[in-house]
Amino acid sequence: MATIIDKIAWIYVVDGQILGARSKGKDTSYLPGGKREPDEADIDTLVREIEEELSVRIKPETVSHFGTFEAQAHGKSEGTQVKMTCYTADFEGNLSPASEIDELVWLTYHDRDRVSPVCQIIFDKLNELKMLS
Repeated sequence: MATIIDKIAWIYVVDGQILGARSKGKDTSYLPGGKREPDEADIDTLVREIEEELSVRIKPETVSHFGTFEAQAHGKSEGTQVKMTCYTADFEGNLSPASEIDELVWLTYHDRDRVSPVCQIIFDKLNELKMLS
């Protein structure tokens, strides 16, 4: 039976580049976000995780569902899938790496090979929509 890792992610695109985060000790970049707590709503997870990782406050009234994507989980055993529900949203504050995040990176479609498999699917979708350069 497949294991599903349920994650919430923030899609923040500026001038054709998407904001990514790289955790300490990792070489792959991810979209900022994380796993929901038991019984936590998507938006609550998004607000909590982004504040923990990036030191900014998501404005809940601006949150918009972008899509839900599934792929083999990066660095996990075969059959472990990650289901990533993605949202766009405005925020308040200054972006700054916090918690386990080592650095924030701005990525274009040409950086597709630097992100996890599920993020590659998201990059393809953003590219299709002419949102990434």
